[in-house]
Amino acid sequence: MEFERPGRCVVGTVGQPGNRLFLIQVAQGSRLAAVALEKQQAQLLGMRVGEVLDRLAELGHDVPDRREPADMGPLDAPVSVAFRAAAIGLAWDQERGRLVLELFSDEVDEQGETSLLQVLLTPAMAREFAARSEVIVASGRQACPVCAQPVGRGHFFGARGDANG
Repeated sequence: MEFERPGRCVVGTVGQPGNRLFLIQVAQGSRLAAVALEKQQAQLLGMRVGEVLDRLAELGHDVPDRREPADMGPLDAPVSVAFRAAAIGLAWDQERGRLVLELFSDEVDEQGETSLLQVLLTPAMAREFAARSEVIVASGRQACPVCAQPVGRGHFFGARGDANG
């Protein structure tokens, strides 16, 4: 699946904090694709995209400054996961002036091929992608005021000041 001129490429989630499925969703016209990935992959990819853009700006490319994400809307429906990302590639296409994001599956289909999602992002779209990724990853479970671990299943802080309630 190749998206040369996507209208949207975002990190989003399905499910409740502590039990979320992280996705990269891409839309171009009527085409829509989603690939599942781990929270850490989403976090590192967003950080790395931001670092690449910062470096491109240092080299004189026209790259927008870091800013808060403008698009914090929900994922587009229907959300249908094509595959789970096993490997992720990121490159700068000098000729097109676009950041190339590639997500690879490790599962082999009937033809002996692995799935690939390739997305070409303008620097502005890539900056938006990085900013939204940071916000989405950070919007999980609240931290415990005592131990700073995520509050969730099996973790509670009681009135006596200990974990027994």
